[in-house]
Amino acid sequence: QVTGYTLEEMHSFTEEEMTSAIHEEDRKRVLATMEAAMEAVSTYQTEYRIRHKSGEYRHVENLGVAIPDEEGRAYRLLGTIKDITARVKAEEARRRLEHETQHSQKLESLGVLAGGIAHDFNNILAAIIGLTDMALQDIPPDSATYADLQEALQAAHRAKELVKQILMFSRQSGEERTPIYLHVVVREALKLLRASLPATIEIIDSVDVASGAVLANPVQMHQVVMNYCTNAAQAMNGRKGVLEVQLTDVEVDEKMAALHPKLHPGPYVKLSVSDTGHGMEPGVMNRIFDPFFTTKGPGEGTGMGLAVVHGIVSNHGGVILVESAVNKGSVFHTFLPRIGDTAMMPEMATNHAPRGRERILFVDDEEAVRHFGESMLPRLGYQVTVCKSGAEALRVFRKAPDAFDIVVTDYMMPRMTGEALAASIWRIRPEIPIILFTGFSSQFTEEKAREAHIRDVVMKPIIGADLARRIRRVLDDVS
Repeated sequence: QVTGYTLEEMHSFTEEEMTSAIHEEDRKRVLATMEAAMEAVSTYQTEYRIRHKSGEYRHVENLGVAIPDEEGRAYRLLGTIKDITARVKAEEARRRLEHETQHSQKLESLGVLAGGIAHDFNNILAAIIGLTDMALQDIPPDSATYADLQEALQAAHRAKELVKQILMFSRQSGEERTPIYLHVVVREALKLLRASLPATIEIIDSVDVASGAVLANPVQMHQVVMNYCTNAAQAMNGRKGVLEVQLTDVEVDEKMAALHPKLHPGPYVKLSVSDTGHGMEPGVMNRIFDPFFTTKGPGEGTGMGLAVVHGIVSNHGGVILVESAVNKGSVFHTFLPRIGDTAMMPEMATNHAPRGRERILFVDDEEAVRHFGESMLPRLGYQVTVCKSGAEALRVFRKAPDAFDIVVTDYMMPRMTGEALAASIWRIRPEIPIILFTGFSSQFTEEKAREAHIRDVVMKPIIGADLARRIRRVLDDVS
């Protein structure tokens, strides 16, 4: 039963044939164990893999004893072999589960850490971007300093985009789906990848920005793109290569639908990620979506990346088709059902900042951000009172509740958060509008903001003109 051979077949095997059935990685150790038992005329116990008649390997436990002759020297071994394949596989599954649990907990902790770092970094960027934008307004456009500051501002905006990706990683996202343009998510992922992939890998952006919308969870779609591209980069193993990302609208006809049972005729958005890496053999390609399956070495991968991708795409009603050839590369085609066009916020056509004469209570524990607020807003005609903590702001407001028309407050502050400040101010004067100015977008959903009596949530960093527009909009809505 263990080997699949009959007793007659076993008796006909030579010692060399019996030895060759032991897995080559275990053979030397097993033979050494048996030789030691013969030399010491003692018992032995060992576990190893042995080739079954079918060609597959089984895990076995071998218990035995060396039989002595009349002179006390061992002349043969007597033992039993027990098939423990099921037990070994169960132990391996348990270890994988423990590893995945630990990995998940590490990712969760890393997400919290990343979110905290992103919040602090956004506070720094808020000052850099805001004050640099103000400085540009005071310098002649034809001066060398103006050009230098523009470069600095562009670099700060690139940093802002990277922080967005960190926040996306740290955010605990549910299954909520909204109509999105996939090209926006893909472009955001490519920005992050360009900063993290080796310079030897050329990234080709073949994204059609006119492609249609899909009903999807944007965080999960970002995860799909990042998994595809990370796997593609690893397939090139640090060597020079090309990673191409294509996004386009397609119409699936009957012939194309026949390629996959879950692919139906109709409109789709097709995402294709290709690489010039080592490619895959058919046997490997058939298992790439299996949980825990990986061809990478220890510590290089969990085997869950593509399994997660497959689950996400399937849950979105999509289909994945794979092409690959050894030493030529691979391409993953993902089809997601296309929906009607979705409305997108039009971009501001100008950086003109609307003016006002209202009185603003501006609260932030970061000195640089306070300097930005008390320097930029008065230029637009506003009267600004600046406070460095929620407690100080509440004392100022209590003394003269009617002295302010709007409150702009940071969220993460020591002792009293912006949310707590908003609640206290609302109890004193419910009609005053409050804007939360924060670097931690995941803290507030639209529903939570309403419950906290907050009219708008503005993400740091932001240029002065954009902050002025948000303030003006809230004031106009109230009036």
